[in-house]
Amino acid sequence: MRKFLINTTKFLLFTSVFYIALLCVWEQAFPSWLKPNINYKVGANGHLYTRLSEIKKYSNIDILFLGSSHAYRGFDTRIFSKNGLKSFNLGSSSQTPIQTKILIDRYLDQLNPKLVIYEVYPDIFSLDGVESSLDLIANGKNDFHTIKMALEINSIRTYNTLIYGFIRELLGLNKSYIEPTHKDNDTYIPGGFVEKKLGFYSPQKLDKKEIKINPKQLKYFNEIIDKIKSKNIEVILVYAPIPKINYKRYTNTKYFDEIMRKYSTYYNFNEIVSLNDSLHFFDSHHLNLNGVEIFNNKLIELLKDSGVLKRVKKQQQSKN
Repeated sequence: MRKFLINTTKFLLFTSVFYIALLCVWEQAFPSWLKPNINYKVGANGHLYTRLSEIKKYSNIDILFLGSSHAYRGFDTRIFSKNGLKSFNLGSSSQTPIQTKILIDRYLDQLNPKLVIYEVYPDIFSLDGVESSLDLIANGKNDFHTIKMALEINSIRTYNTLIYGFIRELLGLNKSYIEPTHKDNDTYIPGGFVEKKLGFYSPQKLDKKEIKINPKQLKYFNEIIDKIKSKNIEVILVYAPIPKINYKRYTNTKYFDEIMRKYSTYYNFNEIVSLNDSLHFFDSHHLNLNGVEIFNNKLIELLKDSGVLKRVKKQQQSKN
């Protein structure tokens, strides 16, 4: 029996080392179409690497923005700065509540915001979280939180990418990496916003779609809201504008609105501002710079009218 246990342990150790070595060689040597079960890309779309490097410089901010690409492409920190508000945009591509929870666990206390504006897009609540997990693993640090995330998502792509990420961190292979500020049509703006070169959407007919909520994502969403409120931080949920042709395809938007209203103050900007599908968007669900300016100024106006900004300013003054 003892010999059997020793041999089994040796076999497991050998196969583990062999698997990790093969994984590293495979990731480095083969094109992406030959490695569907691993996807490690430092400096991926959305500038998350730069955002998470820059965040160390921020603390005691007025507004923290959370959410998906609609957050980092939709909330322009420069516009809020012009209104006397120090903000940071912690959005990332396809960020689901599973990833948002990790980010606030890591950074909420450091940033110490007076207000959190959380962008909520219906499709995000139906995702399994794999895509965003790969982005976070490759462009942030890996620790107990990312291991827990991988176990929660339980995807071979996330497991493999995390193992490879740990090996790269162990060898310090990302230390010298500097992400370009300008990539393709994107420009990273200090504070987390990503400016897209002005482009315009050509609307096309879209099939009807039902909003489906993944219970696992809703569980994490609930934990996020509870954590923010437990710190006595005000949180506002925002459904950012999308083209009307996309918005109207959803058959149960009221259902989504009702869920969001149960959690906190909620603004569905598709019912608040009237934008033009061709003039104010660059694709089927992202605002262009013209749309961002209208959206952000209307949001600031609502925050002023509702007294939220007055409370934020009061906290500013009490700390000065």
